[in-house]
Amino acid sequence: MKILFLDQSGQPGGAELCLIDIAKPYQQTCLVGLFADGSFRTLLEENHIPVRVFTTQPISVHKESSLVQGLASIQQLVPLIAKVTRTASKYDLIYANTQKALIVGAVASFLSRRPLVYHLHDILSPEHFSHINRRIAVTAANRFASLVIANSQASKVAFVQAGGRADITKVVYNGFHPAKYQTEESVVTEIREQLGMNGKFIVGHFSRLAPWKGQHVLIEAIAQCPPQVTGILVGDALFGEQEYVQKLHQLVTALHLENRVKFLGFRADIPQLMAACDLIAHTSTSPEPFGRVIVEAMLCGKPVVAASSGGVVELVEHGINGFLVTPGQPQQLAQLIATCLQDSDATTKIGDRARITASQRFDIANINQQIAQLLQAVVHSTAR
Repeated sequence: MKILFLDQSGQPGGAELCLIDIAKPYQQTCLVGLFADGSFRTLLEENHIPVRVFTTQPISVHKESSLVQGLASIQQLVPLIAKVTRTASKYDLIYANTQKALIVGAVASFLSRRPLVYHLHDILSPEHFSHINRRIAVTAANRFASLVIANSQASKVAFVQAGGRADITKVVYNGFHPAKYQTEESVVTEIREQLGMNGKFIVGHFSRLAPWKGQHVLIEAIAQCPPQVTGILVGDALFGEQEYVQKLHQLVTALHLENRVKFLGFRADIPQLMAACDLIAHTSTSPEPFGRVIVEAMLCGKPVVAASSGGVVELVEHGINGFLVTPGQPQQLAQLIATCLQDSDATTKIGDRARITASQRFDIANINQQIAQLLQAVVHSTAR
């Protein structure tokens, strides 16, 4: 099967990391087309996945864009659509991995007469998308997509509530390579020494720095915890959110946490850093479509405390393989952290249980098999 994958981003986020795993089995016959250049292209090349950057001109439409802004981008999209359409004619299937890719892919699908699959990595809600963007995404998917793959039940429900077709929507969770998340104890010891946190209870937060990701909630919680509780924030601003980063630093200073909270920026050694933590915190204040970081922490055998909304509740069973707290409540989070600190044996058992369940539920081989069967059905049905 020859697949043309489309993605709007030049930088690797959760959707892009998921795409790498999906594209790998087709690396001899597929192509990943990007609408921006950047480190994601490099990552694809390192994984021996063919990639082409169709345009380096930023598409001036964002999640919160209005109708006027959307219409203004049409002239910009015409040459991009033409390139994608010509390329799509050489492939069996167009696989749109992001919302802008869906729009371009929908038109290219119509013009090239190739079936379209849309991988939905978002919760189409007012918190994240303007009304016109939700309307455009749903209309394009309903009219042109043969299949919508939602990354969680929460994503599917939001899509259907926004008017999306339930009959073409299937839920397939993200897949992972469990072996990647095994770390030697000597490496853990070395990282804790490098961080200067030996003897500390380390709470890790792994996400881009953005208001809705809620790093401020964790910082406020740490201020209410015993002094041996420390935090590491792994990630940085991606989409013009530097003002929020400044506010986080100001909050750390105001709460006198300079020696207890470290900003590590973007890091490539995520599994190793997670293994060095005692607890992983997920603090999103808006519903999370899936929660990739949560599964990664589980595969590292680490207990997770997560904000109870969106796709997160499909991953975490409170007190069984992790903990759930109310989003945006630092006091509740602080109490949970203190409980984990005091009852380390029970917390360790939950981390061990999380590793087992995550390895079974999210193994990449099983996930890719599910996706392959769905894609084959689409190609066969359109070939008749």
